[in-house]
Amino acid sequence: MAEESLFRGVISFMDKIGVYDIILPFLLVFTIIFAVLEKTKILGIDKIDGKDYPKKNLDAMVAFVTAFLVIASTQLVSVINQMMANVVLLLILGVCFLMLVGVFFGDKEFTLKDFPVWTQTFMILMFVGIVAIFLNAMDWLKYIFALFKYWNEDWAAGIIMMIVLLGFIIYVTRDSSPKKEGGDKK
Repeated sequence: MAEESLFRGVISFMDKIGVYDIILPFLLVFTIIFAVLEKTKILGIDKIDGKDYPKKNLDAMVAFVTAFLVIASTQLVSVINQMMANVVLLLILGVCFLMLVGVFFGDKEFTLKDFPVWTQTFMILMFVGIVAIFLNAMDWLKYIFALFKYWNEDWAAGIIMMIVLLGFIIYVTRDSSPKKEGGDKK
């Protein structure tokens, strides 16, 4: 119990000194902006021994200023923190889905080809289960069930018609040409 409160105290201390609201968003924005500027070489290049190098000093300065402007806005920092939490949650859900699907593959490579329909059906059911767990954890499931509470014949007919129309559009626009095996190199 003492260790738990000690670690909570460390997290609380880091929050008080601004690690989550200032330092981490600053580092994230700086790193992303700097990487984009380095990759695109928008601010120019230096030729050294016949090789092109991005102007690191300009890239770093622009990334530094941009990151400071972002952390100056509490609204932007709040959006970044919320977005990154959701991205990590989505990543964790993806890994959980892959672990559940991996049960059917053993030591084989992950692919949907050459597997029986029942295996693919179980994978789809696991995906639906992961989505339901996510929605329940975010407390959104009650809002989805609330939508069904007020359904009547008009809603049902409208949704069935949209599904039929979507199926028809997919059927008409699908590529019916046979797939070529191997690559033609010309």
